[in-house]
Amino acid sequence: MIDTVYFEEDASNYSATNQIRLALPDANWIPIDRFQEIFNIRTQNFRIQKKNPALIIAKKHDNFVLPAPSGFGMGSDQNFYFSHMYNCLYDCGYCFLQGMYSSANYVLFVNYEDFFEAISETIHLHKNETQTYYSGYDCDSLAFDKISHFSGYMLNFFQNFPEVEVELRTKSIVISSLLMRNPIKNCVIAFSLSPDSIAKKLDNKAPSIRRRIKAIKELSEKGWPIGLRLDPLIYTHDWKLKYSDLISDLMKQVDLCNIHSVSYGLLRFPKRMYKKISNLHSETGLFAFPMEENKDLISYSEEIENDMYSFIQKKLRAYLPEIKIFHCSN
Repeated sequence: MIDTVYFEEDASNYSATNQIRLALPDANWIPIDRFQEIFNIRTQNFRIQKKNPALIIAKKHDNFVLPAPSGFGMGSDQNFYFSHMYNCLYDCGYCFLQGMYSSANYVLFVNYEDFFEAISETIHLHKNETQTYYSGYDCDSLAFDKISHFSGYMLNFFQNFPEVEVELRTKSIVISSLLMRNPIKNCVIAFSLSPDSIAKKLDNKAPSIRRRIKAIKELSEKGWPIGLRLDPLIYTHDWKLKYSDLISDLMKQVDLCNIHSVSYGLLRFPKRMYKKISNLHSETGLFAFPMEENKDLISYSEEIENDMYSFIQKKLRAYLPEIKIFHCSN
C-alpha cells in the first residue's frame, strides 16, 4: 500500500487526482512544485526505495507522444508510444526501467486530456498511414489501474479512432474493467510472458503465469484481441523444454482466432544500463551466461540468438500464420 503521495500543486485539481485521493485516503499527501525535485535525486538507492515506493502526482508538459524505437512495432507504418506513468508496481529482474531511473518511486501524470489531444493530432498527421500506439513502455498499462483509472479514459478515446490500433502491454490481472465493457476491436491487450519457472524467479511481485493465462483466456472469450509477448527470451540450460511447454499451454487455452499477434525478442539491455542492472540483480543468476556487445546493446551471443529465434519461430508457426508473428529487437 502506498503511504506517501507527493503532488504537484498544478496537478491537484485534476479529476484523476481527486479519484486518487479517494483511493488513498490514509496516505500522507505532501505538496511539491515539480516532480523532478523528488524523482531525480541522485543519491537514491533503487533497491531500498523499491521496498516502499511513494507515488508522485504530476502534470506533463511535453513529449506526450513519441516514436517507438526501431524494431518495436507489429507491422504498422507508424508506431508511437505514450507514457502516462513512470515505473512499475512489479520488480522484474530484467526490467530496463531500473537502469533508466535512479528512483523507484511512481510518477503518474494526471493531465490525461493533454495526452489524448496530442495523440489525436498525431493520428491526423499520419492519417494516410497505418498506426499503432503503445501504452506500457515506461510502466505496466493495467497494474495501477484501480488507482489511476487511466485505461478507461484511454479506451473511450481510442474507440473513436477505429482506423488505428492501441496496445496495452501488461503482466497484470486487473481486467475487471475490461470484462465489464464490450471489447474494442482496435485495442490489443498484450501480456508479457515467460516460462513458469523463470517467472517465479524473476517476475517479482507480478501475478503468476497461471493467473496471467487465466486472465488471457477470460479476455479472449469476451472477444478482446490478445497479444502474446515472449519478451525477453531468457536462456537456461533447458530453455527449449520451458518455452515449448509455455507455447503449447497458451495455444491450447486461448482461442487462436482472437490472437492478434505474438512477438519475441532476446534478453537485451542498452549498453549504458547493463552494468547498473546487473549489479542490482547479481544474485538471480540472470547474468550467469556470457553476454556480448552488439552495437549499443548487450545480449546473448549470435549462436544463442540464432538458436532461440529458430526454435521459437518453428513452434509458433505450428499454430499461427506468419503474418501474426513478429521479431522485436528493441
